[in-house]
Amino acid sequence: MDEIVYYDRYRKENCVEKVYGDKALRWTYGTVAGRISLNLLVKRALFSHWYGWRMDRPATRQKIPAFIQDYQLDASEFARDVDEFANFNEFFFRELKPSARPIDPDPAAAVFPADGRHLCIPDLSQADGLFVKGETFDLGSLLKDPALADRYANGSLLLSRLCPVDYHRFHFPAAGVPGPTRLINGPLYSVNPIALCQNIQILATNKRCITELETEAFGTVLVLEIGATCVGSICQTYTSGTEVAKGSEKGYFRFGGSSTITIFPAGRIRFDQDLIENSQQHRELYARVGDHLGTAS
Repeated sequence: MDEIVYYDRYRKENCVEKVYGDKALRWTYGTVAGRISLNLLVKRALFSHWYGWRMDRPATRQKIPAFIQDYQLDASEFARDVDEFANFNEFFFRELKPSARPIDPDPAAAVFPADGRHLCIPDLSQADGLFVKGETFDLGSLLKDPALADRYANGSLLLSRLCPVDYHRFHFPAAGVPGPTRLINGPLYSVNPIALCQNIQILATNKRCITELETEAFGTVLVLEIGATCVGSICQTYTSGTEVAKGSEKGYFRFGGSSTITIFPAGRIRFDQDLIENSQQHRELYARVGDHLGTAS
């Protein structure tokens, strides 16, 4: 995979992703020595915890201005001034001003749960693949609950991939009452398409969290967070059993690229057409938290 091409909803054009750590990623997943390193060290939690610890060091705050410039981030969206971050990790899981991510007001709409690049599967029983035609992960392996996998076998799925350059807080796609989070431990492979094109099952085996969200408009929605290489931890900030508004914060990832998965019951959502059309071509669509994702059906 030479380039990662996605469709930008706002610019209405295809774009080539500028990958953070591109050379290291391609070496790890594209060479024999890299794959050996991957299995011996990189996929293991200890490596990611060590890297997260490094990003907590005060000296790393020196990286922030160059990172903002290199990836053209809009610092006016940040809830804090750039010089207030004590280290790179604080900057990485930064909060934004509410005005930076307005929530779609349509009561029948679901919204994107994260800034990132998104793919959808309208009917999991007829999935044609995600990044590669014919390659889809196993739902039973993802959920680690056969009864739950059966319930959502014909459901609709949204995969949201967050790059290291993205805003790294994740939000609820609809209003409702969330239950407790169930943690499933696993390795920490990269969730970049360079890795996923070689093994889509990474999404179903990496460390992950599952929360059931009871909603009026969509039924019980499954909300998952997927860990990845160099993700120090998945931090939940919501309160189980307490009603949440659409678009309210659920939690955040510490350093590293990551993903979320949202699964709707069968026949309960109509995804937006631009999302469907790009997903059919195995091309991600870039959209931000709070923007229209689909409508209840």
